[in-house]
Amino acid sequence: MSGESTIRTAPRSGGGGTSTGTARTGGGLGNRLSGIAVALGIVLFLGGFGWAAVVYRPYTVPTGSMTPTIDAGDRVVGQRIDGSEVRRGDVVVFHDTSWVANADVVKRVVAVGGDTVACCTDGKLTVNGKRIDEPYLPAGSLAELQGFPTVTVPKGRLFLLGDERQGSLDSTAHLTDAARGTVARSAVSARVDAVIWPMKGMLKRPTGFETLGSLSRPGPLRTIEFMIVAGGVLVLGGGAYGPVANLLGRSRTRGRTEPAGAR
Repeated sequence: MSGESTIRTAPRSGGGGTSTGTARTGGGLGNRLSGIAVALGIVLFLGGFGWAAVVYRPYTVPTGSMTPTIDAGDRVVGQRIDGSEVRRGDVVVFHDTSWVANADVVKRVVAVGGDTVACCTDGKLTVNGKRIDEPYLPAGSLAELQGFPTVTVPKGRLFLLGDERQGSLDSTAHLTDAARGTVARSAVSARVDAVIWPMKGMLKRPTGFETLGSLSRPGPLRTIEFMIVAGGVLVLGGGAYGPVANLLGRSRTRGRTEPAGAR
């Protein structure tokens, strides 16, 4: 009788030991993968913020001269660039003491050195004799409320306008200055890529200027956003693995427990 008892119980004990060993092996692998995910997530998350700090700078726009692209009080991010990188259609941040003392100004570049700019022809701005389509202007508004004579932009300088042409103190307000309202490329410190508060997203490409030359390429903002979001997901997912795995493990253990007296 005792021999029979031994033969019946031995396989059960062996099977249980094999199952436990497999579970422990799987748990160890899962923990290692979880640790790798958390480490990679931290690298991506912090790397994204570090990259953004090097490449971009935040600005608050105090006026509505760039409405509806940028409203008064909007928070924008500008990619740090050299003035030589500026292209037609770019929205830039610059500092020019002849315009505003001790303050940064945000306007749109409509002409660069060597261009001739005038307004208006059939209600549109003309650059080098070509009418420019400007869909970013307020609906139904003209390119300029009153015409201005043709201006030839000197080499190394820029002609800038606000998107709200009715009240913007832009190049047209400085036409009598020695530089005919133009600003030196060297005064530009950044090119605006996006409005981050409220979340309006990336600025639309100024396609109306494509017939005059190449447009600027967007900066790495989307890549940076992906790094930060992906890093956060990996950190949260990897950190949650341990508690979830333990909870599932306890549930399976309770499910395999035999009731008292079972044979």
